[in-house]
Formats: sequence, C-alpha cells, structure tokens
Amino acid sequence: MQANGKNHCMVVHSHYPLGECRVERQAQALVRAGYRVDVICLRLKGEAKFEMVDGVEVHRLPVARNKKRGPVLQMLEYLGFFALASAKVGRLQIRRRYGVVQIHNLPDFLVFSGLGARLLGARLILDIHDVMPEFYAASFRRSMESWPVRLVSLQERLSCRFADHVITVTDLWRDTLVHRSLPPEKCSVVMNVADDRIFNRMARQHLDSSAERKGFRLIYHGSLTPRYGIDLIIRAVDVLRDKIPGLQLLIHGNGAAGPGLQQLAEDLDLSDRVRFSTRLVPTAELPRLILWADLAVVPYLSDVFTDGILPTKLMEYAVLGIPVVAAKTPAIAAYFDEEMVEFFETGDHRSLADVILKLYQDPARRGEIARNAERFNEVYSWKKGAAQYVALIDRLNRGDAALTEDKRVLAR
Repeated sequence: MQANGKNHCMVVHSHYPLGECRVERQAQALVRAGYRVDVICLRLKGEAKFEMVDGVEVHRLPVARNKKRGPVLQMLEYLGFFALASAKVGRLQIRRRYGVVQIHNLPDFLVFSGLGARLLGARLILDIHDVMPEFYAASFRRSMESWPVRLVSLQERLSCRFADHVITVTDLWRDTLVHRSLPPEKCSVVMNVADDRIFNRMARQHLDSSAERKGFRLIYHGSLTPRYGIDLIIRAVDVLRDKIPGLQLLIHGNGAAGPGLQQLAEDLDLSDRVRFSTRLVPTAELPRLILWADLAVVPYLSDVFTDGILPTKLMEYAVLGIPVVAAKTPAIAAYFDEEMVEFFETGDHRSLADVILKLYQDPARRGEIARNAERFNEVYSWKKGAAQYVALIDRLNRGDAALTEDKRVLAR
C-alpha cells in the first residue's frame, strides 16, 4: 500500500497537549506545513477519547500513568500502552496511510508499536527524549554495568536498529547513541528549544506594566523529581530569609518529589516565602507565569542521567530574558557559558544561596547575563529548528532515511 506523505502519526506515553511541549511543538510545525497529524497518547480522567486540538487529532488511550510505581509495575504500564498503541496505529494506518510514524520514548521499545504501519508502507522515527539506560540507572540507583541496565541498553540498541531514523535532544546524547553503535548518518538532533511564537522577549509587553513588583522573586518550573535538586532552592531561601527583604519562591509543577518539598518548606517555617503551584498550565500561559520572577533557578544534581540534560526550562528563561542561576552540569556548560548564566556549585545549597544574594545585590549583573543569554537564542531557535524538522520529515517521506554528517543538527 502506498503511503501518503502528508499524513503523520505520533505516539507518546504521556498526555497531550499538557505535559509534552516537545510533541506539541513538532505537531504544530507539521500542521503549519500542511500535514494531517494524529497523536496517540494517554488519557487523563475527564478527558475525551478523541479531540481536535489546534488542528492536531488527539487519540487518547485508557492507560493510567503513575511515576511512583516501581520498575515491575512501570513495565506493566508500558506494556499495556504498547499493546493498545500498536492496535491503534495499525487501524489508523489502514485509513490514513501515514508516510511517517514518529514514536517518542520512554520507553524505546514503543517504536515496535509501529510494526503494522511499517508493513503497510510507513517509515518509523524513534524520538529519544531521554536516554533510557542512564535514566534507569539514575532512577533506580543501579550501576551502568548492572544486568538490568544492560538489558535496558539492549532494548535501546534493538529499538534504534528497528527505526528508520532516530532523533534526540542534544549533541551529548547523540554522541552517546553513536558510541553505542548507532550509525551517525541515522541520528539527528532536534533540540528542545522554546517555541519562539510563544516564548520571546516581546512577551513582557503583554504584562501589566503598572503592576507594582514587591520583594525579590525566584522561580522554578517543571517536573518535581529528586534528581532536579529543587530542595536546594528551598534550603537556600531558608539561608537568605533575613538577608533579602520580601524574598519569595514559586515552585510550579508536579512530580513524585512534590509532597516532600512541601513538607520541607513547612518544616523550615517557610510557608510565607515558598508557594507551590500544581495546576497544569497550557504552554501559551507559561510566559506570564515565568515573567513574574526576577531570577530563575535550575538546580539540577549531577548524575549519569542529569549530566546529559539541557533543561527546556533554561532555554525558556533565556528566551524570555529572565536571568538564570544554574548548576554547572556538562550539558548546561556545553551550551551556556559563565557570561550567559550564573553558575553555583552543584548540590550545594549554601553556594546557591551565595549566588542568589550576589545577584540580588547586583541588578546590573542580572541584566548582563540575561542579555548575554540572547547569544544562545541567536544560534538555536525553534523557527529554524521547525523548518529543518519538517524538512527531515519530508525527506523521510521521500524515502531517504540517512543524513549527511554536516546536516545532523536540526535546531541551528
């Protein structure tokens, strides 16, 4: 059966559009390019089984997500979604005749849900948001040489081999995948840069400029997991409570670490300083929430997984012109230098407190690093990346799965 190059399918073990801004950005880019896009995803309680969202046809499957589950129950959840997604992709392929089916990890083996579509003419992309062996090792405190991690590595290699093309989010992770035997020409980088139609420095003009700003405001937004070091910000606020008048911290997001973080704030008697926001916010509303702050904090801890993460939140702060304090992990340091962010000693809340106090006392320095971060935005932007991502999908529809080395990075 001949595939239709203007029909595209995405499969993601998450919710859409809330919670998966990467999938949303890519789907919207394809819709603007004239594609018909189906997204197969999880279903939250109260959500419709089928919904049209900004031109994207969303098909939700009845699988509950629970990040607190152990590895066995997590695997059962993956397998349940895999079975339902396989059947859904197969049925839709008969109707739509997709040119490309794009499967987003985790897990990697979800790419095999596209087997039926492939037999009927579609090409398969495996989109690796997170490298799974490192993710598993860090999440369950296993050595990279342990047999469970070796098993996860095996499924990664088989999944990459089965896919027609692989894309991932940073050069560091591309290099990791290539080192693990993925042919270089088969792998591209599509970075998680912010959508500049939503995140841009003009967004400030849409805020009420007459609103009086009181105190000194810190923000962290995103997933609440222990490896992201969010407790360090709360402890830093405790250190600074008598040094910075009106110091406030907003923590926006959900995750397994949420209850513990709220308890920590209560134990340190910081209920008047630390505020938690757990409401799921559409991507278009995030700029207003972020621009509330004077300073953003990206406090990631260092481990085999986080060392390779370039946080989307960091790039959103940079685009909006919010000065950033960040842990100096390898991935962050590869893209942002000391003139673009203020680094603190990873894992040390007193070092973080010292840097926050320094920037509070030096507004000129805050303005300087915010301006310098624009250098990142000049090199990496979603406007460029979206055009190059669509070009990749067009090329795969034409039947060319390989990339030449000089075109492997698709968000520059």
